[in-house]
This record gives sequence, C-alpha cells and structure tokens, in this order.
Amino acid sequence: MEELDKELLLKVADLHEIPQGAYNIRKNGKLLGRNCVKGINITTKEDKPGIDIRVDENVVNQSVHIPVIVTEQNINDLVYNDFYIGKNSQILIVAGCGLHNPGSINNSHNGIHEFFIEEGAVVRYVEKHYAQGNQNVKKVLNPTTIIHLAQNSKFVMETIQIGGVSSSLRETYATLEDNASLEIKESILTDQEETATTKFTVDLNGKNSKVNIISRSIAKGNSSQQFISNVNGNNDARGHVECDAIVVDNGQVTSTPSLKNTNALAELSHEAYIGKIAGEQLVKLQTLGLTKKEAEEAILKAFLNQ
Repeated sequence: MEELDKELLLKVADLHEIPQGAYNIRKNGKLLGRNCVKGINITTKEDKPGIDIRVDENVVNQSVHIPVIVTEQNINDLVYNDFYIGKNSQILIVAGCGLHNPGSINNSHNGIHEFFIEEGAVVRYVEKHYAQGNQNVKKVLNPTTIIHLAQNSKFVMETIQIGGVSSSLRETYATLEDNASLEIKESILTDQEETATTKFTVDLNGKNSKVNIISRSIAKGNSSQQFISNVNGNNDARGHVECDAIVVDNGQVTSTPSLKNTNALAELSHEAYIGKIAGEQLVKLQTLGLTKKEAEEAILKAFLNQ
C-alpha cells in the first residue's frame, strides 16, 4: 500500500497495518486485499458489485474489517455488502470509507450493507467516514444500513462522520423480533458548505424488543444537517431517541423525531436539543489557561465523544 492508503485506513478503520483476522479492502472500485479465517468466509458477488460475509454459528472474539478507500478523482463507487451472522456468534465488524480527491472532478462512494443476524448473535458494527483533498470538488458518501435482528440478538452500531464530506445521506432501517436489542450512537461533524442528512426507521415487531438511538452532531461554518427518526412500536417494546446538536458560526440543524405505536404496551420517547456552546464552559476552561479557540475545540471534542 502507498502512504496515502495507510493514512486513509488509519482514519476510517484505525488500521496501522494489514489487520489480523478476516478482511476485505477495496480501493478505487477494485479489490486491494482479502483474507478469510476459520468460521468467517468472504466471497465476491456474481450478480452485482460487492461481497457476502458469512460468519458460522458460535464464532466469538473475531473481527472483520471491510474498509473502502478512494484516492482518485471521478470515482463513483457502488457496493452491495451482505452479512450473514450465525447463531450465538459474537463479532466485531469495522467498515468505513476514506475519500481523497486530488483533482477537479467529483467522486463518491455509496455502500448498501444488509445484515441478517440470527438468534442469540451479538454484532458490534463501527462505520467511519472521512474525506480530504481539493476543497472545490464534491466528495459524497451515502451509506445505507439494513438490519434484520432475530430473537435474542443484539446489534451495536457506531457511525461516525469525522469531517471533509461535502454531502452525505445516511439511511438506516431495522426490524427487531422478540427480545432483540439495537443500540446506535451517531457522531457527525460538518463545516463550510457541507450538508448531512440522517434517517433512521426502526420497527419494533417483537415482544420485549428495544432500541436506543443517540445522535451527537456539530454544524460549523455554513453547513447544515437534518436528523430524521421514525420508531414504530408494534409490540410490547421500548424505544428511545436522543438528538443533541451544537451549532457554531452559521451552522444549521433540523431534528425531526417521529414515534408511532400500533400496540398500546409500547413505550416510546425522544429528546432533542440544539444550541451553542455554553458561555460558562468557555470561561471555565479559559481560566485554566486555554485560549478561546482551544477551549472551544476541547468542548466540541468532548461533546462528540460522549
């Protein structure tokens, strides 16, 4: 790999080198490297771009890394990745995309990830997005995540947009059966003229199923963000949505949470806050020796990492 490849992989997948375990690394629309291990098989789709990742039953303490990097202009990548997680397996999946556009023609990456989580399985899914390069061209990332949770299964999702992305549309759809659990933590940073839209749609179909969605976002410069969530309580289930945003400069954030119960026993709630950095926080840090800019950056970093 080139140094730029390593830089992007570190940003989006925390990789300092080729990872241990199973992995599939894609660069500029082509396979850069792949490895399979016992109990985890990765194969290329025959009918469309993308891969199938199959995890056998009872596979524990294993990881799968599937990052994508784009280092050329005029790359418009589209992949369909399907994940089949066997019963009682416990697996870490690290995805994400890093874009570097050095030229004058826009580029983009669209990833559609669909998860089929069998009974008793636990998945932690980490997805990071980052872009850099020529500020005058668009760097677009549009991830779609579809999650099917069987009974007694659990899915923990950490989705992070850490800067430089011109525009993004992040869509997540999930269906939960009996005793299934979904936890989502989202962190988004936009600046300049960037835009970001997030949409969550969750159907709590199973008894005692539950979802907890927490979104933290910062809109700086003239950037704008839109947060949309739809949680449907279709059984004796629990759902909570929390959206907190800080605006800096002329940043704008719109939050539109929607809750709907078709079962009288469903308990659904949401919280939302949009505002600026509290003045007393800045003053307190400045009394400790930080400049105003340093204090502001410390507060924003802590906010996203909550």
